[in-house]
Amino acid sequence: MLKKRALFAKFDFCKNKINRRRKGKNMALTKENIRILSRIGLFILVAGIIVLLFPREKRFKYHYEVGKPWNYELIMASFDFPIYKTDEQLEADKAELLSSYTPYFLYDNKVAEQQFEKWLNDWKLKNAEEPRYLGYVKRKFDDIYRYGIISSGAQEKLLAHDRKNVAIVYENRKSDVFSIEDLYTPKSAYEEIILDKLEFVDANELNSYNLNLYLQENLQFDSITSANVKEDMVKNLSLTSGIVQTGEKVIDRGEIVTPTTFAILNSMKIETDKRTSVFKESGFVIVGEVIIVLFLLSLLVSYLFLFRPAIFSSFNYLVFIAIQILLVVAIASVVQRFTGIGAYIIPFALLPIIIRVFFDSRTALFVHIITVLIVSFMVDNPFVFVVLQIMAGMAAVSGLKDLTARAQLTQTAIIIFATYVAAYLAMELISEGAFNRINYHPIIYFALNSMMLLFAYVMIYIFEKAFNLISAITLVELTNVNSDFMIKFAEAAPGTFQHSLQVSNLATEAAKKIGANSLLVRTGALYHDIGKMLNPQYFVENQVGGDNPLLKMKHEEASQVIIKHVADGVALAKKNGLPDQIIGFITTHHGRSKTKFFYNSFINENPGVQPDEEKFTYPGPLPYSKETAILMMADAVEARSRTLSEYTEDSIKNMVEDMVDMQIADGQFKDAPISFRDVENVKKVLAEKIKNVYHSRITYPELKNKPETLK
Repeated sequence: MLKKRALFAKFDFCKNKINRRRKGKNMALTKENIRILSRIGLFILVAGIIVLLFPREKRFKYHYEVGKPWNYELIMASFDFPIYKTDEQLEADKAELLSSYTPYFLYDNKVAEQQFEKWLNDWKLKNAEEPRYLGYVKRKFDDIYRYGIISSGAQEKLLAHDRKNVAIVYENRKSDVFSIEDLYTPKSAYEEIILDKLEFVDANELNSYNLNLYLQENLQFDSITSANVKEDMVKNLSLTSGIVQTGEKVIDRGEIVTPTTFAILNSMKIETDKRTSVFKESGFVIVGEVIIVLFLLSLLVSYLFLFRPAIFSSFNYLVFIAIQILLVVAIASVVQRFTGIGAYIIPFALLPIIIRVFFDSRTALFVHIITVLIVSFMVDNPFVFVVLQIMAGMAAVSGLKDLTARAQLTQTAIIIFATYVAAYLAMELISEGAFNRINYHPIIYFALNSMMLLFAYVMIYIFEKAFNLISAITLVELTNVNSDFMIKFAEAAPGTFQHSLQVSNLATEAAKKIGANSLLVRTGALYHDIGKMLNPQYFVENQVGGDNPLLKMKHEEASQVIIKHVADGVALAKKNGLPDQIIGFITTHHGRSKTKFFYNSFINENPGVQPDEEKFTYPGPLPYSKETAILMMADAVEARSRTLSEYTEDSIKNMVEDMVDMQIADGQFKDAPISFRDVENVKKVLAEKIKNVYHSRITYPELKNKPETLK
């Protein structure tokens, strides 16, 4: 019965264990799914924002000028459209049409009688009898005013505009056309009265009538009727000069854009814009934009997932990259929608520079190309735009390996400007075939956008603080051994400080050998043991005279004192504002290894007693990158090298091999993306550097007999 119960209990234990494993596995799968979905969701959100930033006013995606070759594919008319006249043609046709335009004047039939009566009344006031030539004057007034009198200014204006006739509108709204030559001015009317006199008329007496004072215009310009007539004439003017039918060839690659072709292309552009508004309402354009943006971003996500898992696993990094893309697209959208400035003034090369500072060249260039392809759907002449921006991005990542000094950014800006200018001039020469036909205006934009690259320092600082990133600039500042913190370190724990310097040199050379981030390793190595500053007397490298207080403690207590320097180092690093990347070196430089001295001593002194291994084991985590793995190897090898009894090539090589192989056997590097080849190369570098440190020197002979001159 007892055996059955034990058997059932064992079965239940196994069953529960299996269920716990399954539950743990399912939870892990759920977390992994959530992790992946959150990242995919982030880029779907980015795609949605980008589509919203796309200009809604679609434009004809071709750039062309009269006299220049067509650089695009064959264009065939996909629908019937009229050929609209150019502005010059419309102005010429309008001028020709209005050349036959007749201005309108209002006729006032009361002026003749009023002016005659006024003259006669004025005469009677001064004279007792009537004028002798009253009948002659009356007849002349009637004849002259019947044709009409206009002002001299109006006549000059009509003649200046080459008008031959005028239309006179009478009270009944009827009108007649008269030649301008048949009309009088006050001057010509007076001359008509004076010169056209009969033989019996006395000229002197006629002059005394002062008739010139009473000859007033009875024709006034009718601006309203004239304007209406002009407007009607212009309305009837044809705006087109022909029609292009569906399937008809418009222009082919390499053909020169003639004035006629230019008019046809403009007409096609107008009709395309009209039709695009219809498509826009149906949503097809937005669907197309969503598809292309999602496809481009999926390429970026795939690249990060397959080739940059460290970036993909960090949601913070992904948000940073997404914001960089959105900033560039948003700036391009604002410039294109609300200004008449060309897209070339935007410093697109700033994107690969910033990405390169925090990550690597390949990632920077990939993100830049994806962003440029997205923006190309907003600009005119996208082919030239894409070529120029990709070349500028290549120049940016090639010219900026590590941003550690201001001069590097200035040099990179100059290289990018030279790349822009050279590439643009080359493409213009291909297109134009002569220097005198090149448009040099974009070069000003290239100069301005290259100058804007100098603001990268400010932006790098902002993004570094906002996203907890670390740049080469910060790393260079942290490696300054003359900083206040490093001076305190050297004073508090001089032996540990010297050990850190040696480890830093070893790790830097090893990182260079396998292509890791040598500057990051160098900085991490300098700070990996700062926790020993709080209790330097417990660590052998700081002890003088051989007095070791740890030997007076129990092995578990001594082990905990040693292990505590990791936690102390983390606390000290956070207090002094060190980046998380540097703190990572502090937490991982011992991984999950044991304090072997006290662990082995405990086992030797207590045979058959199972020790509490956690009291002798560092909390970890394990090294998670090439850089942290290199530091663990360099730290252990440097410390072990001080215990060698002799320093020969074989002893140093065997020591390095044993130390690193033991770490591998303990599984310390299973979470680090480092290959066996990398490990072997690191071993060679460490052995060579240790050998150089402990190289033998020549023993100088002592002087036995002093020369006479020295006595």
